[in-house]
Amino acid sequence: MFDLILTQTLNGLASASALFLVASGLSIIFGVTRIVNFAHGSLYMLGAYVAFTLVSQFGAGSALGFWGSVVLAAAIVAVIGVVIELVVLRRIYHAPELFQLLATFGVVLMIQDLTLAGWGAEDKLGPRAPGLSSFVVIAGNRFPTYELFLIAVGPLVLGLIWFIFHRTRWGTLVRAATQDRDMVGALGVNQRWLFTSVFAFGAMLAGLGGALQLPREAVNLHMDLSMIAEAFVVVVVGGLGSVTGAYLAAVLIGVLHAFGILILPKITLVLVFLVMAVVLVVKPYGLLGRAPVGHARPHGPAEPLLTPADGPTRLAGLIGLVLLALVPVIAPDHIVLTLTELVIFALFAASLHFMMGPGGMVSFGHAAYFGLGAYGAALAVKWLGAPMETALIFAPFLAGIAGVVFGWFCVRLSGVYLAMLTLAFAQIAWATAFQWVELTGGDNGILGVWPSAWATSKTVYFYLSLGLSAVAVLLLRHLVFSPLGYALRAGRDNPLRAEAIGIDVMRAQWLAFVVAAMAAGLAGTLFAFLKGSVFPTYMAIPRSVDALLMVLLGGVQTVSGPIIGAFAYAGLHEQLMKATMYWRFVLGLSIVLLVVLFPRGLVGTVLALRERAGRGAGAEAGR
Repeated sequence: MFDLILTQTLNGLASASALFLVASGLSIIFGVTRIVNFAHGSLYMLGAYVAFTLVSQFGAGSALGFWGSVVLAAAIVAVIGVVIELVVLRRIYHAPELFQLLATFGVVLMIQDLTLAGWGAEDKLGPRAPGLSSFVVIAGNRFPTYELFLIAVGPLVLGLIWFIFHRTRWGTLVRAATQDRDMVGALGVNQRWLFTSVFAFGAMLAGLGGALQLPREAVNLHMDLSMIAEAFVVVVVGGLGSVTGAYLAAVLIGVLHAFGILILPKITLVLVFLVMAVVLVVKPYGLLGRAPVGHARPHGPAEPLLTPADGPTRLAGLIGLVLLALVPVIAPDHIVLTLTELVIFALFAASLHFMMGPGGMVSFGHAAYFGLGAYGAALAVKWLGAPMETALIFAPFLAGIAGVVFGWFCVRLSGVYLAMLTLAFAQIAWATAFQWVELTGGDNGILGVWPSAWATSKTVYFYLSLGLSAVAVLLLRHLVFSPLGYALRAGRDNPLRAEAIGIDVMRAQWLAFVVAAMAAGLAGTLFAFLKGSVFPTYMAIPRSVDALLMVLLGGVQTVSGPIIGAFAYAGLHEQLMKATMYWRFVLGLSIVLLVVLFPRGLVGTVLALRERAGRGAGAEAGR
């Protein structure tokens, strides 16, 4: 028994070192630049691929060839990080933080297809490390020497980072920027080059982590997303900006994961997210994180004021609705199906916007409610024998119950911590749907979820989806300008002052969670009847990211932004998938260009131009 415990502990520590290398760079980058860098997993993947190429070129038989390739791969990834920072991120530091996150996701898509084009879709098997290809006997069990080497790498890198941050001028500047980067700039420090050097350092750590995985696992195109999810969890559990906290969190998660495989194999799918949820509920700022002092305003321009639509805007909306209603008269069935899907996604994006725009609550797990609505409809039809009309009421109500439960915990947090807790709950819901085969069908899903006989026509179902989505969106819009909406905005802009004047900010946010969950559940219900089936992927991370991208592309601080963003993103995604094998690169490039050219989103930029033109006309009239 002791030998099994020791072996699994060592396995967990080896995995923790690799996780720490990626998470430490992510934590440092966030601490200084305040960018939630989705592309950090892509840098990790590039480190593995570049190391594979260099080892193949220089040979793996000699220590110099292998270890030199590992070091050179980390350096090359650092240079790639500098290019990303200079070409993309430096141009959008003035943009709201969420749009910077959107740009890094565009970079993820671009790197995925560039990697596919450069190395192909096949997995790459790396060689064993020279001098560390054997094993040692520990407590009667064989244990790879390379795993022992990785166990030592984590503390060594942690010590090196501590030395750099506490014994060098650059490290002092980095620590100062983590505390107050505006003050660092006021003291004459060149913030641009500080940001570039920090991004290069974090990219190097990610590249080193990827290169060191070469003897452990096959290099593949899915390394980026699988790693970035766990790295985010480690950073949040450890405490944002705390490298030591990241190491402790990596060790905790690595060891628990190693034992979870033996004790509860099914729980390993969501173990890291369960750990994060528990830690954030008990310690809202992570193991070694610190609560922000006072009310920290977000970096970037002030949020524009949400105002009710004027006459021309309402007219444009009415014309758009009429044009959509006329489409089935002149368009073929496949166009009607595509538009039905876009209308449903518009409601899905609007539900997320109700939390993000007025409430300032970013959700990385909004697909949980979309998926629960879909499953609620499927279970009502298949298990209860209910008609579609009953399912349209039951399923959103089920999603709303989840919003009540999840929201109760989430509203006690803010910022990235809140976003990551929503992700944890979404992953728990996804794992439940994936593994509860008796109820949900598991990965096979639930089939045969069709609408009632009167709505089986594609045209009729389009009008049903358009009508329900339009009514739900208008209700959300009404709530934005209701007392609840104003209370949400007050809590978003200054929670301390809002509480001081008698607004129960937490209750308002909790109610917003429930409303958004029910609206997303309705969208999921309509989507289930459109597709005729329900699968766990409906509540997976990519679906949540899609909703986030729709809201950001349209504009967070605009009411019509998520609708325009949904049509722009989903429509572009649909057409690119048909047009080219490398659709991710084109989509990612389009996202990056949209963020650079329209830093407030499509609708937000149009409104800003209108406002500027109005001020210009007023100034001319006053002369």
